[in-house]
Amino acid sequence: MTHGDCACYGVVMPDALAALADRLAIEDQLVRYCRAIDTGEWDLLDDVFTPDAVIDYTSSGGIRGVFPEVKAWLAKVLPLFAVRQHFVANREVDITGDTATSRAYLYNPMGRRRADGGVDLFFTGGVYADRWRRTSNGWRIVERVETELWRSGA
Repeated sequence: MTHGDCACYGVVMPDALAALADRLAIEDQLVRYCRAIDTGEWDLLDDVFTPDAVIDYTSSGGIRGVFPEVKAWLAKVLPLFAVRQHFVANREVDITGDTATSRAYLYNPMGRRRADGGVDLFFTGGVYADRWRRTSNGWRIVERVETELWRSGA
């Protein structure tokens, strides 16, 4: 948590309000990430990650790399899925000054289009473990490790 007053939101706020604002800002970023991934609005990810962020999706069969490389990979691979929907829940956020960590459970139904027009669905569950940094543009992820805990279906 932060100590003292924080003028980072344009006004001086007591500790509790600043901590709450920080937590909500981080949670908003987690939601923005899901929106970007599920809608294919890849440039929204520029507002979620720092340019030098390291992202590791290897536990679910993905890649590990720096943000620009991973962003390009996501834009190439995820459109292969006709259905993708990410949910983040059970969020834990620990803020210390201008850095933070978070851990959020993920539930991810996805599907591939069949030749007959139907969809073969599969489901995954796991955890996002993130390290954050407050920047002049708000909170950004500097490191993400996804750990897939289970998968069911196709």
